[in-house]
Amino acid sequence: MEKIDALTKEKLAELTRNGRTVLEFSADWCPDCRFLDPIMPEIEKDFADSKFFQINRDNSVEVAKDLSILGIPSFVVYQDGQEIGRLVNKDRKTKDQVESFLRSLD
Repeated sequence: MEKIDALTKEKLAELTRNGRTVLEFSADWCPDCRFLDPIMPEIEKDFADSKFFQINRDNSVEVAKDLSILGIPSFVVYQDGQEIGRLVNKDRKTKDQVESFLRSLD
């Protein structure tokens, strides 16, 4: 998973333009975000047709605000430039929850 330290509106448009893109909004200090770190490679493997990016929410405040990302970890999924789903809240997420959410978008 590529990590994006500071996401701009322009970079968001570029990342999400083609194909399925999964954005995980996170922060270094967030224990629930770090809980996901060891399982994200498995999720990426299970959804190999998607591109995954981890976004540092603290350095991407403008985009996070525009997308109403108030709690982390949160996921926003795009297909060919259009948002198709979101799992946005402050709760800890399990591998099953994330994968069920991603499967629900097909």
